[in-house]
Amino acid sequence: MDHGNTTLPSTTEANSSQSPAAVSPAHLATAVLLFITFLVGAVGNGLYLWVLGLKISRTVTTLWFLHLLSCHLLFTLPIPFFAVYVLLGFHWVFGTAMCKLLNTCISVGMFSCVFLLTLISLDRYTLIHHPIWSKNHRTVALAGKLAVGVWLVSFALSTPFLAFRETLMRDGGRIACINNYNISRNWNGTETWDLGRRIHLAVFVIRFLLGFLLPFCTIVGCYSRVGLKMKEKKLAWAGKPVKVMVAAVASFFLGWLPYHFSQGVTLYRKELPESVSGVLLVIYTLTNCFNACFSPILYLFVGEQFCHVFRTPLLTLVKTAFVDNLGSSAADT
Repeated sequence: MDHGNTTLPSTTEANSSQSPAAVSPAHLATAVLLFITFLVGAVGNGLYLWVLGLKISRTVTTLWFLHLLSCHLLFTLPIPFFAVYVLLGFHWVFGTAMCKLLNTCISVGMFSCVFLLTLISLDRYTLIHHPIWSKNHRTVALAGKLAVGVWLVSFALSTPFLAFRETLMRDGGRIACINNYNISRNWNGTETWDLGRRIHLAVFVIRFLLGFLLPFCTIVGCYSRVGLKMKEKKLAWAGKPVKVMVAAVASFFLGWLPYHFSQGVTLYRKELPESVSGVLLVIYTLTNCFNACFSPILYLFVGEQFCHVFRTPLLTLVKTAFVDNLGSSAADT
């Protein structure tokens, strides 16, 4: 939910001084979508976590998905605050501490999600290419340690929000929750403005490389090698858990691509036409919401006939979606 920074103000922020009654159709659509997303995401992800955590025996595969769904839930919980922010014409009424904390939570959710998807792809690779090592070392305990490491690294990479996210009083008494990369209080100083721009660029590059491009290349490489190996051995490995993982990967990268694109655009354009900024806001909000909140619903329908889903108990559907027989027979303990 990053709407810009003080060194490179966007049109959305510049117009945050408008009255709440002047909410644009794009902003209204965004707020409605956010509220719907919260309801669907909180119920859906919470239900999945309850089933995976309490109703299904713990394996490496189910542990990966347990943490992955926790990432989705972490992304979902702050959504109502941002829906209110949009409805009030981008007037932040929750204070500086919440401004920092909520944006940090969303960032942690993004990084931990992509890192877990990368670990899952590496796990698949080792299962197929190094089955003996997997049988001896692939344990729930090791997977748990790696998952904890993912959360810690994700938090470390999200600390720029704690450092740079601030509330700023705009004209007309409106308060914006935005990034301030200008480390000096001299807002008009050219030297510090240039430094803030470089900091902004560095943060964007790190987030794009570590949170998108490098994981994407790793995941594609792993699944390509796995597919070639399976074809070489003439093995069929197209069960529902694999299809669910492919859906999760595709959902993440399609969901976050518009966000990174919009952030890249703001690096080089001080101001965007209001129509363009509004469309970008709706697009990356829509794709982000689908990834974090609606993709768990998609998992139920992957590899299933539509009518069959409604005739099957939830516990059975979740087991077929997340319990991997190959993983269990190879190394799950």
